[in-house]
Amino acid sequence: MLAAIEAYYDAVPRNAAQPEDLSPFVLFVPRGAAWPYYARPQLGAASFTAAEVERVRERQRELRIPEAFEWVAETTPGLRAAALESGLTVSDHALMPLIGEPSSGPEPPLGLTLRLVTSQEDLGLLRAVSNVGFSFPGTGRGDAGSEHASRAIGERNLEREAFARERLEQELTIMAAAIVDDEPVAVGSHQPVEGVTEIVGVATLPAFRRRGIGAALTAFLTADARARGIETVFLSAGDDDVARMYERVGFQRIGTACIAEPGEHR
Repeated sequence: MLAAIEAYYDAVPRNAAQPEDLSPFVLFVPRGAAWPYYARPQLGAASFTAAEVERVRERQRELRIPEAFEWVAETTPGLRAAALESGLTVSDHALMPLIGEPSSGPEPPLGLTLRLVTSQEDLGLLRAVSNVGFSFPGTGRGDAGSEHASRAIGERNLEREAFARERLEQELTIMAAAIVDDEPVAVGSHQPVEGVTEIVGVATLPAFRRRGIGAALTAFLTADARARGIETVFLSAGDDDVARMYERVGFQRIGTACIAEPGEHR
């Protein structure tokens, strides 16, 4: 399972980014309006130094892309020490594949509609829902609702929206939305590559949390992946509360996804 996930992490950026060999790393440089990607260990790499990490960071700064590294702790245990020595901050996230068949999770509230997003929809609004959701980490309820998302649309990035539309049309990204009273209140996606997919970007507006919407949307995306013949479905959880929500759908922790970025002191 971990080998399949490692291969996926190496493969999924390649349809939108140019891989650059910075052995023992590969840096994925976004093409056009693609969103920023990460650097990660080359498949099979086992040893790393702080100087090698810094060389990648220098290239990222030169390209004006985020200084970010991602890897799986259990398959690349030697990278953490080098990342920390280089001055990066490492965060750990539960790596959770679906084990067995998905559960529907808790009963979603009445009036909730779950559906796939088409390329013709208002992707700016859906991005705003995601941005508002992720600006309030965790699963706690809050006041931010649909009106906050509408105000958060701001100035549109038309190139980025065109990029997102193209991915939807090519089914490189499968996006779903949870709708209440004709307004999106949660969004999420999965990105299938060669029989493996990762569920990403599941975000619920704080005013609609603690109702089972996030779990229902995750189960919906999982069912869609299974309907497409995808055997390996996985995700990573931001914290233990989020991980428990995913466990109710049938995901189980088998490892740790690591992200290294500059800390606030940098």
